[in-house]
Amino acid sequence: MLVLSRKKGESIVIQDQIELTILSIDGETIKVGISAPKHVDIFRKEVYLSIQEANRESVAPQQSDLNALIHRLRGVNKNE
Repeated sequence: MLVLSRKKGESIVIQDQIELTILSIDGETIKVGISAPKHVDIFRKEVYLSIQEANRESVAPQQSDLNALIHRLRGVNKNE
């Protein structure tokens, strides 16, 4: 992990496309402005992790789906 110190009004540039600017500092809270191309998705980490979990759950087979498939396959084997 790269660690940089920045003061209010100072920026960090990532690959010529993304600029992070420190807008304000209030105690332990820092307000960061992000300038990036529209095609770059930007999420707070907790939101990103929630999206990732929802994606994993949506592609994971449900037990009811597995049971229906097993039942269907057993029916096909009986007809042979």
